[in-house]
Order: sequence, then C-alpha cells, then structure tokens
Amino acid sequence: MPNDFTILALDKWVTKTKSEMIVVESKRKKIENLRKAYPGADIIDVTSHAEGQFQKFSPFYPHGDIPVPFTEGTVGASVEGIWQGLKVFESEGCSLATIKNNTMKDLKRTVRKYGPCRGHRKGLGGMELLDYIEARKQIYLPTYRWVLEHKIPGLVKYLRRKSEEGQTIVLLDYETNGDVNDPKKPLSHAQLIKMMVDGTYPEY
Repeated sequence: MPNDFTILALDKWVTKTKSEMIVVESKRKKIENLRKAYPGADIIDVTSHAEGQFQKFSPFYPHGDIPVPFTEGTVGASVEGIWQGLKVFESEGCSLATIKNNTMKDLKRTVRKYGPCRGHRKGLGGMELLDYIEARKQIYLPTYRWVLEHKIPGLVKYLRRKSEEGQTIVLLDYETNGDVNDPKKPLSHAQLIKMMVDGTYPEY
C-alpha cells in the first residue's frame, strides 16, 4: 500500500506531466516548423484571428456581461475592453465606450493618441490608480479567469481532458510571456489558459 510520501510524489509527477502536455508558442512562427517541433500535437490558435470556437479564448472576444472589477453593477463586452477602458491617460480618463465595445475593433487606447498612461483606475468610480503590475493582478487576471470559468468552461475542460490523455497541445499567441511580474513584456493569455488547465492560475 502506498504511503503518504508515495502519494505526494505521484501527485507531483502527474501535475508536472500534465503541465508538459501544453506548450505556448508564438503565432508568428511558421506552422510547418511547429509541426516538426511537436509531431502529432494539436496546434490551437487562441488569438482574435483564430477560426472557430477557440477564438473565444481571445481577450478581445465579446462574450458580454463580464463584471467590471471594483464597479458594482457594470459589465463589459470583453476582457481587453475592460483592461483598456480602465486606463487613465494624461489627457483622457476611463472610457465606458471602450468597456462596452463589442466589435473586437478599436479597443486599443495608446499613448500616441492620449499621452502618457498614468495607470489603471481601480473601478470606474474609484479614486485609486494602479500601476501596471498591480493592474494586471487586480484587473486583468481576475477578469480573464472569470471568463474562463463562466463563459467558456467547456473549452477549458476540453483542453484539460486532452492533456490528461497525454495529447500534446500547442497554444498559439502573439505573446508568450507568462511572468505576471515582468513589466517589459505583455502578458500572454495563452499562458493563463495553460495555468488554468494545470491548476496553477495566479492568485493575488
């Protein structure tokens, strides 16, 4: 009969093995090179340019009725819309229109147009401005997780089942950074999908 140490070791081995079943790669890489690198893998585009149901993983996808953090009673169309809409610039405050934008277009609010970004407002009516990393932790991460849990749980379960069956899955994203605390690179939502499937989604 296995003892507690054996069970613990087995649990760690299973988690590591499942984690290795999902890989995040750049969508900019040639598909033929990815197929050579990962023979037999399911290669899944999870960007806004994906075709079919996996496009729903994109932060730009307008699921609708997504709660806006720290803003009771207000919902947004997409994760990206909420993220962009809560930005505060030198010459422009929050944008409810961006939060409600369900077209998957014109969601980016840039410093070129509005001047330096001062931070993200902690709620539409809030007084506190969050810096970039804190905004990731308090706005982006919980909002994207809410979508994974409430809008597309079936797709998450599908990836989890495939990985548990030993199928290698390659998720394509334009960004590949999975370090929440790295301010130099945009955060990859494909990495967040992988973490959700693995049971290691960041909590702060």
